Amino acid sequence: MTKGRFAPSPTGRMHLGNVFSALLSWLSAKSQGGEWLLRIEDIDPQRSRQEYAEWLMDDLTWLGLTWDGEPVYQSRRSDIYEHYYQQLKEQGLTYPCYCTRADLLATQAPHESDGRVVYAGTCRHLPPKPGCPAATRLIVPDRDITFTDGHYGRQTVNLARQVGDFIIRRKDGAWAYQLAVVVDDALMGVNEVVRGRDLLLSSPQQLYVAELLHFTPPRFVHLPLLLGDSSQRLSKRDRSLDMEHLRSRRKPEEIIGLLAFTAGLQPEPQPVTPQQLLSGFSWNLVPRHDIIMTAQ
Repeated sequence: MTKGRFAPSPTGRMHLGNVFSALLSWLSAKSQGGEWLLRIEDIDPQRSRQEYAEWLMDDLTWLGLTWDGEPVYQSRRSDIYEHYYQQLKEQGLTYPCYCTRADLLATQAPHESDGRVVYAGTCRHLPPKPGCPAATRLIVPDRDITFTDGHYGRQTVNLARQVGDFIIRRKDGAWAYQLAVVVDDALMGVNEVVRGRDLLLSSPQQLYVAELLHFTPPRFVHLPLLLGDSSQRLSKRDRSLDMEHLRSRRKPEEIIGLLAFTAGLQPEPQPVTPQQLLSGFSWNLVPRHDIIMTAQ
């Protein structure tokens, strides 16, 4: 059975791009007769708030995007992450990184296509510095990871050249996304991950971690991004497209209808419920190019 999931970070009100991902993730899982799980990714203690988690769950319910089972909170799973973190350390695949943000900006080389930076391995061979705060990086080999994305097709990424050794635990002790998400998806039984294409390069990292921990990885399906008027990716600072603004002006069926039209699932942005979209859902209808959204 397909098990999809939506895994938002409770760092502010959801915007239309978050809802777009939630809707297509829900439709993909439910159209296959599967389950759709909710995980609250609140491992960043400085930015996450329970109030925001309650807002996003209320917004999902209001939109008709109901989940199966109880929400899973990452902030309550530290012992689980510690267990798998120790497994990676015992394999000799980690090292402490003492680089500051300024160090990283000074030493990292930009990736040729999208401006990402690749860690130069500065601390890989340094001796430990007892008492000095350090992040933990995972060593990656000079090796290609190839997978087939459910929407963008075959992808090949070289871990050493295009990713570099990446952080699995932050300097402040917080768990990094690339470790926590792999562990959670595996233990929750998630076998389909639908998310924005800005996370496409995260997939090889997560496939590598899953391999090291002997997990079966999920199928990845990435979506085009919704962009604002300035052609920049939507963020929680775009108040005209956040759920507080939208709920004050539109009914839930109108928001779902607009997103269904944006996704190519209906010819006009007419009001519709998520349930009404299930019978006609197909990934073949969803565009691959990013989509500009205007203020609603």
